Amino acid sequence: MWMEDDGYAEITQLPPEVLKAIEQVLPSDDPLDQSEFDIVAHINTLFPTEQSLAQLNDVIQSVEQDIYNADQEIREFVRHQTGRGGQDGVTALTRAQASIEALVTKVLDMKGRAEQSEAAVRDMTRDIRQLDTAKRNLTAAITTLNHLNMLLSGVDTLQTLVKTRQYGDVANLLQGVANVVEHFDNYHNIPQIAELAQKVKDIKKELGDQISLEFRESFSSTTGSLHVKQMSEACLVLDVLEPHVKHDLLQWFISIQLKEYGVLFDENEDLAWLDKVDKRYAWLKKHLIQFEERYGAIFPSHWDVSQRIAMQFCHQTRQDLSKVMVKRRHEIDVKLLLSAIQKTCSFENLLFLRFGGQAIEDPGDATNPFLSSTAEDDEKNPFLQSSGDTSSGNKSGAKDLASPPPRRKIIPNAFHRIMAQCFDPFLYIYVESQDKNLMELIDKFVADLRINGFPMPQSSDASGVVLANCADLFVFYKKCLVQCTQLSCGEPLLNLGFVFIKRLRDYCNKILQANLPKVANQNTHLTSVSSITRELRDLNTTGLIQNFQSLLKEGEAVRFTSHELYRIACILTTAEYCVETTQQLEEKLREKLGPLAPKLTMEHERSMFVEVIETSVSLLVQDLDAACEPFFTAITKTAWQAVDKVGDQSAYVSGMISQWKSTVPTLRDYLATSRKYFVIFCQQFAKLFMEKYISALQKCKGINKLGAQQLLLDTQSLKTSLLDLPSIGLTVKRKPPDKYSKLIVREMGRTEMVLKVTMAPVEQIATFVDQATKLIPDCGPNEFSKILDMKGFKKTEQGPFIESFKSKTSGLSLSHYSQFQEHDSPESNVESSRIKKLEKLIKKRL
Repeated sequence: MWMEDDGYAEITQLPPEVLKAIEQVLPSDDPLDQSEFDIVAHINTLFPTEQSLAQLNDVIQSVEQDIYNADQEIREFVRHQTGRGGQDGVTALTRAQASIEALVTKVLDMKGRAEQSEAAVRDMTRDIRQLDTAKRNLTAAITTLNHLNMLLSGVDTLQTLVKTRQYGDVANLLQGVANVVEHFDNYHNIPQIAELAQKVKDIKKELGDQISLEFRESFSSTTGSLHVKQMSEACLVLDVLEPHVKHDLLQWFISIQLKEYGVLFDENEDLAWLDKVDKRYAWLKKHLIQFEERYGAIFPSHWDVSQRIAMQFCHQTRQDLSKVMVKRRHEIDVKLLLSAIQKTCSFENLLFLRFGGQAIEDPGDATNPFLSSTAEDDEKNPFLQSSGDTSSGNKSGAKDLASPPPRRKIIPNAFHRIMAQCFDPFLYIYVESQDKNLMELIDKFVADLRINGFPMPQSSDASGVVLANCADLFVFYKKCLVQCTQLSCGEPLLNLGFVFIKRLRDYCNKILQANLPKVANQNTHLTSVSSITRELRDLNTTGLIQNFQSLLKEGEAVRFTSHELYRIACILTTAEYCVETTQQLEEKLREKLGPLAPKLTMEHERSMFVEVIETSVSLLVQDLDAACEPFFTAITKTAWQAVDKVGDQSAYVSGMISQWKSTVPTLRDYLATSRKYFVIFCQQFAKLFMEKYISALQKCKGINKLGAQQLLLDTQSLKTSLLDLPSIGLTVKRKPPDKYSKLIVREMGRTEMVLKVTMAPVEQIATFVDQATKLIPDCGPNEFSKILDMKGFKKTEQGPFIESFKSKTSGLSLSHYSQFQEHDSPESNVESSRIKKLEKLIKKRL
């Protein structure tokens, strides 16, 4: 619907239901009549191509004609409605009023008829309702009279049966009388009903007192005879009486059953001590057998009298043992304590099997105190073995510490630790004993290493093994953990965890750290001076070396022996094993400790073993670096300004590579089980080597062009060998890690650029400086000064060069420099903290 306002036309949006109704009343195929009319789509339909625009004027005239026709129809319709609207409206209103009056008349008529019908129905059903009420009252009266009659007769009968002690009939009748009394709960305001209810209460009280007295007389008198049938029926009566009556009677009966036990095992008696704790349990077994034979027929089975006696026995035993242990604390030793606990737990298990439930095997706790394992893990980790049998050589010492046999895990029950908990305050004796045993075990390890030394490699390609004493230590830990979890998972287990922590520190310090080589011996030497001189002479570089014999006067590097290298590898492998196994130990302890778990952590101990690993790697780096040290000296002492010919790689390069080929394959074999640490070793050695190599080059003065070319050739040879270092000596080469390759390429590439600048001619200062900044974009003034030293410029001659260099580099913006720095060393930003710590440790040692 269009509306005009101030010359603008707006379309009024009609509700969707109105539009739908219009479409149903006035169906049309004209797109202009559709509710979802899209003007753009309609225009595109009218003019699908550019040529169709030629009909634009015809289409406009057609649309304008349609608009004009629609306006004419609207005007005619409005005029027609205006002429007839008044008369038709009055007629329609009159008809509507007449229809409403007729409807009201019909409704009033129907209402009157409904009221008449309702009155007739009430008259017809009045008598029926009265009869129904009378029937209900009569039925209730008859039922109440019957209950009253039953109550009267029942009370009289009960009084007679109580006097004659006919408890069987009393038990059957008393419950029915009690139910009838409950029926009269709303009638206690009637004196006769209240009197009968009181009589029933008096009868119950009399029965309780009478039966209790008879029980006490029968079981207290040694001469009195037991009327089994009568007492059994009396128990049925007790089930109907108030619960406290039966409870008091059973409490008294159980106390007299255990009276003898209290006398025999008084705290002042010899039988009361822990070494005779099994006699307590033997007494109960014998007594329960006698009780079943003599009194089993008296008490109903659902009373569980035997179980109640056993339960009270356990409570009394726990209290008695606690008192006697406090009194004689100084006499308790770990053997006596564990024996008493074992016997107590076994007896608790026996009681549970006797009085309900069944035991199930729980091999998990005995075979795997830390986690489930695969067959491969079982061969490596003594924690994951089901027995102490170790097949590998590094665990041969674990045989004598076999795991205990699978224990019986009991379904949660009332007897679980009901007595054994009394030993918890004294389990510190067990913990102290295990601490002492662990101290002695570690001292034994120290003595064995002092006498027998470390294991020797079985072959030239033998890999480092986990020390056998490490496997023994963790097998002992496993045994202690399994045993302690059977005793308690509370404070004693937490204290045992603290003991484990202390002894792990001792093992790390006394076995691993203490046996790392401190001072290398001198049995292994580098290539002799004469052989190096001979190789250099063969290169026909007579001007290259003058007085080369004096280069290496001090001569021979201090190296580790093969046995010492193998010892370092074994210590590294053992420390890695300790890190992993300590993590498993901590997880298992925290799982068992439950709420106490946050109090225990072994993070510091793991970090100690990690430090041993780092120290071991640094020692291996130090050893190989010592082999290269004389060659660095040879570089600095060589007269590179006198080189007149560029030949093959220099003798020092051959010497270095020779040392690598003789040492690295051996270390790779020794660290075969710790591959990641061999890679770390290669990376750290390469870093240190490249730093010292560039430092040695910078100490060379006055290098001529041929000397620089020879050094560049040597650098490229070293770069290739360093890239091949992790797989040196292997028939099938392995691709080195990407991080390692990027490190070598970046650092050695920079060294090559320094040598290229060194060999560049100095025709003009500006040209030389420009070439230097292009080859080494991040070169600083100090490094540039060292390059000038390498070219043979004295400090007094370097002034113009430095000024030109500063002028050239001052144009670099700070942001550009920062971006370059970031691009230049991406690896330095991702180095792990462990690698950085290794670097610091290596530099400190060297």
